[in-house]
Amino acid sequence: MVSGWRGAPGRAAADGLELHRVGGRYTYAAAAPHYYVRELAGRGFDVIVEDLNKAPLFSPWWARAPLVLLVHHLFGGTAFGEAALPVAAATWLLERPVPRVYRGVPTQVVSPSTARDLAARGFRAADLEVIPNGVDLAAYRGDGLPAARFERPVLLYMGRLRHYKGVDLMLRALAELRASGLDARAVIAGKGSDESRLRALARELGLGESVDFAGFVSEDRKVELLRRCWVHVLPSAKEGWGLTVLEAGAAATASVVSDSPGLRDSVVEGETGLRVPHGDVSALAAALRRVLEDPALRDALGRGARRFAELHDWDRAAERTESHLLRHSRKDQR
Repeated sequence: MVSGWRGAPGRAAADGLELHRVGGRYTYAAAAPHYYVRELAGRGFDVIVEDLNKAPLFSPWWARAPLVLLVHHLFGGTAFGEAALPVAAATWLLERPVPRVYRGVPTQVVSPSTARDLAARGFRAADLEVIPNGVDLAAYRGDGLPAARFERPVLLYMGRLRHYKGVDLMLRALAELRASGLDARAVIAGKGSDESRLRALARELGLGESVDFAGFVSEDRKVELLRRCWVHVLPSAKEGWGLTVLEAGAAATASVVSDSPGLRDSVVEGETGLRVPHGDVSALAAALRRVLEDPALRDALGRGARRFAELHDWDRAAERTESHLLRHSRKDQR
């Protein structure tokens, strides 16, 4: 089951998956349990996976098959810096009973940071299985040769434009770099609710044509940008894992990130990139300057990032996920 949108067909098929579209963005969590009981409960599933994305489905109350929970991260108090007060409050309140409702449910998490967060909230450590997201290594390797980088230093942000992602911090750091004489520019690839604020901030900082708001980009363009930029930047307040960090690494590109949950796991300090205190613009600018002005460091971090990415291919992630699901499925209980 997935949520739908206006005009979307209620049923569809894709890549061997049978899709049942239920409700919409704000109604899915309420509509899904009723749809399951009415339409799907008799299908005899071996295992049900709930992907906990903002609003929990509280599936232990209605699922009629072995259950596995998948968690990237919970928002907690960060929701109030991202969404309107009613939505943030609802998200925060809905997360409060999660440890009690899902107690004893086998749970896949994408990083040690998420595992620590859930354990602190009351999940049993024995129920938590860390399985990081993977990356398509071949897609980012190109012809196997080093990428031809942009002639001028380019910072790249790749992802949704949301307040908690901290893209404004990258813009402020870029302004500091340019004010000190470093001829750098930034590419911001992605769309989201924070775009108008970020465009206004870029104008306010006098960055002008030094920032390219590239919008949504194709997969081919994404690979090209990750291979050609000088450094990938993700100054987010919180991530489950930071998949774009791994994608940048697969392209042999170092990352400079906030020292925040999730990113502490996907960036090995001094080996695959650099971490800075979240919200410290001067520290972010200094770390970026180190990478941009030191080709030897930049190349070493890029090579380290590629080696780290090679430990996290999708095949390995899929095998570990399949093993976990089989251990907790109806088949394993027969």
